[in-house]
Amino acid sequence: MPNMPGMSGGEHHHHDDAPLSTEKLGQVHFPVSCAAKSQAPFERGIALLHSFGYTLAEQQFESIAESDPTCAMAHWGVAMSQFHELWGRPDAEALKTGASEMMKAREIAAKTKITPREQAYIGALSDFYRLAPESFQKGADAYAMGMSKLHAAYPDDTEGAAFYALSLLADVAPNDTSLTNERHALVILKPLFEKNPDHPGLAHYIIHTCDTPALAGEGLEAAKVYAKIAPSSPHALHMPSHIFSRLGMWQDSISSNLASVAASEKDEAEHMPGVAHQMHADEFLVYAYLQTGQDEKARELTYQMRSIGEHIAALPGHDDMKDSGAYFDNELRVIYNMEMHDWKTLAALQVDPGKPHGDRFSEFDIYWGWAVAAGHLHDSKLAAQALVKYDEALAWMKKSPYADDVDGAQIRRNEIVGWQAFVVGLPEAAIAAMSKAAAQQDKLGQGEVDIPAREMLGDLLLSLGRPEQALAEYKLALKLSPNRLNGLLSAGATAEATGDTALARSYYEQVARNTENGAHTSRPAVAHAVQFGVDHPEVAVK
Repeated sequence: MPNMPGMSGGEHHHHDDAPLSTEKLGQVHFPVSCAAKSQAPFERGIALLHSFGYTLAEQQFESIAESDPTCAMAHWGVAMSQFHELWGRPDAEALKTGASEMMKAREIAAKTKITPREQAYIGALSDFYRLAPESFQKGADAYAMGMSKLHAAYPDDTEGAAFYALSLLADVAPNDTSLTNERHALVILKPLFEKNPDHPGLAHYIIHTCDTPALAGEGLEAAKVYAKIAPSSPHALHMPSHIFSRLGMWQDSISSNLASVAASEKDEAEHMPGVAHQMHADEFLVYAYLQTGQDEKARELTYQMRSIGEHIAALPGHDDMKDSGAYFDNELRVIYNMEMHDWKTLAALQVDPGKPHGDRFSEFDIYWGWAVAAGHLHDSKLAAQALVKYDEALAWMKKSPYADDVDGAQIRRNEIVGWQAFVVGLPEAAIAAMSKAAAQQDKLGQGEVDIPAREMLGDLLLSLGRPEQALAEYKLALKLSPNRLNGLLSAGATAEATGDTALARSYYEQVARNTENGAHTSRPAVAHAVQFGVDHPEVAVK
């Protein structure tokens, strides 16, 4: 793919000032000891990194390295584009590329005059690539420590502060539920964002920091403006929906992701990287459509994902998330049918034959789906098969680069165990396993496109004829995951069954508001909720 043109402007400049581009990526300031002609393109690369436009950033830094052989920091930039800090670990090829580029950066730095600040950036990232092949965690620890020292030495370096905050998020162990690093990151990011309201990294990293139920409200202001800061980035257009989804702001999530899809399609039309971001936006779109009762839109997009993924995988050149189509396809088929309570279709799902991103990683959704379907169909054979297959995939994970994800995968394993115990007539064991899953999820946080474990516990308790206990779980689930349609419907139905008409009406009224009185869904439960409000108008809930 051709390199993008550089941009003109001073050290403090907006990235929409370029005469050759209408690109808008926000405002950054990163002086480097390179040729003057490299300054603006370098800052474009930094802005792309801040919005996780890794492929474009890599191309930009490679172009600088080629045109300006004495620019050590260009090689640092290429190495940074290999380290996708919040997306997953670099594979062997990325680690090799990163280490090679950092060696070049150090060699050039030894021959040319660069600032101590630039030396600090090179030192921190060199430590990561030195240690990560043996232990990713040691590499992440060392990088975060190096960025901490850089931030302490250069407190006025906004880019250093932003990258340091990101390093803190990347350095959170999978089983760390303390939110210590997240709160530390917010202390750095929020005051800087007030002073630099056009900075893409500060807004972006606040959103990621707050992408958990306990902190979601603190990320709302950044979510409202990030898309305006960097509208040329498909990822920046999508990211606000992480907060909108956490807060149950479904229409805002839909608008955000439709804009992201449009930007990805524009990138494809212009033969630019960024196309594959569409799949992540579509993932969130399906989920938001389901929560607003737009079931046909959700169905169509769900069953288009396989062809979308195959199309993107076949496009020439590299792209962010390019090989993730099978993962999104498997996930969405499970989520869609689970949300629609189509247990027979859910039970019959098979793993996408395409190569999933991360080998067997995407199989987990299918086996989890089988178990939930088995519970509702009272199919003990399928429940047992689901656990066997899930454990096979879990054994693979323990030996894979994703070994640190095992703790999170245990949540769904306990849900599988719970449904299996239920179908073989062991109610207390079923409740114990499902309660354990809920407690684990409370600590580790719910996935972005997921079914709350406490909502599932409520479903189990309701199936066991314990509506009062079920209602308590639905209430808690709705606090942690507001405005979920099935959560509202289940809470309303359970309140109705226990004789609490006012409470049932409050949940049903919210269902009616969220779904435009069921205008786009044929779900009987939604129709019942809307009719319940009609039949009980005497104390309408405002």
